[in-house]
Amino acid sequence: MSSALGARSGALPAGGAARPRGAFRARPLLQQILLALVAAVLLGLVIAEGADTGFVPTAVATAVTGTLSLYALVVRRELLPRWALFAAGASGVLSVVSANLAHRPEHTSGCVELCALLALVARTVRYVRPLRATGLFVVLALAVGLEPLRLAKIDSEQLSIVESVLVLCLFTAVLAGLCLWLYDRLRARERRSIREAQRLEYARELHDFVAHHVTAIVAQTRAVRFATAQGREQDPADLDRMLEGIENAASQSLSSMRGMVSVLRGTADAPAGATAGSYDDGLPDVASVLERAVGELAAAAPPSVQVEVDPELTGGRLPPALVDVAYSVVREGLTNARRHARAATRVTVAAGPGTEAPYGLEISVTDDGETDGGGGIGVGIGDAGSKAAHGGFGLTGLAERIEGAGGRLSAGPCEGAGWRLTAELPLPRAAELRSSRRAF
Repeated sequence: MSSALGARSGALPAGGAARPRGAFRARPLLQQILLALVAAVLLGLVIAEGADTGFVPTAVATAVTGTLSLYALVVRRELLPRWALFAAGASGVLSVVSANLAHRPEHTSGCVELCALLALVARTVRYVRPLRATGLFVVLALAVGLEPLRLAKIDSEQLSIVESVLVLCLFTAVLAGLCLWLYDRLRARERRSIREAQRLEYARELHDFVAHHVTAIVAQTRAVRFATAQGREQDPADLDRMLEGIENAASQSLSSMRGMVSVLRGTADAPAGATAGSYDDGLPDVASVLERAVGELAAAAPPSVQVEVDPELTGGRLPPALVDVAYSVVREGLTNARRHARAATRVTVAAGPGTEAPYGLEISVTDDGETDGGGGIGVGIGDAGSKAAHGGFGLTGLAERIEGAGGRLSAGPCEGAGWRLTAELPLPRAAELRSSRRAF
């Protein structure tokens, strides 16, 4: 048993934090009443077992040791080693003293106290560090093994049987404590996984809903600087139009950031963007999703954007999970085209049937510019000189989102010039698309 205790990790699990002092008062009133009744019954049984000795000193001592054992079960976890040692020591001393007295109980040695000591073994294994838990287990096991000596009428054969049963009970208590300790560890690991997934999701959302607006601000600011750096007198109307574009992009970025903060605080359902529920006529078709995304994202800065949808997809409805994915593909493609494609004059957002099963939908964003050495669409974030330190977050998050929807993402140069970002998504083929259209 000691080796089993020592095999555990010494770290206290996250789920093993101590309950606050006011934990009992924080419970519902009905639970408080039930717990108080259980405590009263147990204390009454402890006093009754003490009275079975027929001798006042041992009766009082039995009631005290039983109460100590029960109290050690409910103390805060950081106080458990101290009180478990105190309860086990008091119980063992009483057992040794009682074995040499003439007045001993005839019917019970203290069953409530015995059960409390076994429960203390399980609680010690669950919450106490291995080295200290091993020492406490030895003391508790001795207290449990000595308790049958309090009985007045017990011979050696009966004692051996009782001790064998108690050994099995101790083994069961250790197993129960180890199972509970493992359960705490698994819960703590699950909580860490959930927190990590939330952090990754927040990182993707922050990039998705803010980065493209910031990119538009940078692109238009550079355009203004380029126009004014030529030394020619600029038309005030042109400058006003450029500055208005910067102002609009900044306002959109601020709105997106506020929406994201609202989501993190739990005061909003979702950040601004395209979702299946934002279409008044039910589930949207492919063309409407792409046109809406381009309309919201492409107006902030050049180059011009065209939308091309294969006639085979006409009328096909997108499932809710794919609406956000399609919107994210367009957003990431346009953002990176502005950021990395030099001298680009046109960006094409296209949708068509997939070339292989199970990918029934293919969405691509293609520019005709020259890449900046960082790979065009979907490559690093920031200027060419800082890609090594700041690159790849947008494409990484997009790939995770697409893979989560059952699709796949690819990016690479086009023949001649330009860069192409392609997302293949699991969507039914044309015949099933038309039937889904009739269903909605």
